[in-house]
Amino acid sequence: MKTADLVQDYLRAVEREASALPAERRQELLADLAEHIEVTRAERPGTAVGVVLAELGDPRTIAATALAEAGHGNAWVPARGDGAPSARPGRVHPLVPLLMLTLAGPFGLVFPDQPGPLFSFLFRVVGAVLLCTSVHWRAVQKTTGVLLTAVLPTVVITTWNLSSGVLEEDSAPALVPNLVISALIAAACTWLWRIRRA
Repeated sequence: MKTADLVQDYLRAVEREASALPAERRQELLADLAEHIEVTRAERPGTAVGVVLAELGDPRTIAATALAEAGHGNAWVPARGDGAPSARPGRVHPLVPLLMLTLAGPFGLVFPDQPGPLFSFLFRVVGAVLLCTSVHWRAVQKTTGVLLTAVLPTVVITTWNLSSGVLEEDSAPALVPNLVISALIAAACTWLWRIRRA
């Protein structure tokens, strides 16, 4: 049997066993499982898919756990191979990382002297970390978001500053590249907001 078929059969079994869950919760559970399987297989490429599925546990057990936790607002948390439950990333409102990433650039422009650039950098880093650990986006969406809102703007502004001598004491940061980067970040954050999972 093909790897994709094994995974699909496993997910269908979990979906069948968890049919008593609300549809949204059930879809979140299946998405979490699929992402966990994908990440585990990427981290351990030599491991057979059957071993990964066995480590996750029986679909009935997963469904029963999800049903028991549904009343408490907790989602299913995949178990680690050592038997200890792994921590699920905290649930931060999706607006928090997006606001931090969006405001990082303008904050550095409004306060060009210290501590403006430092806080701008910290906003960008914390926003990127919160985005990466959020449950509201899939892995590829998180990667794209971090590249567009944190990595690319930092590289462009640093390159611009170094190539145009903005680091000299008499110079002021260039307005046009900062506005373009701010527009890019705002567009990327708007896109992330629209595609977020509830």
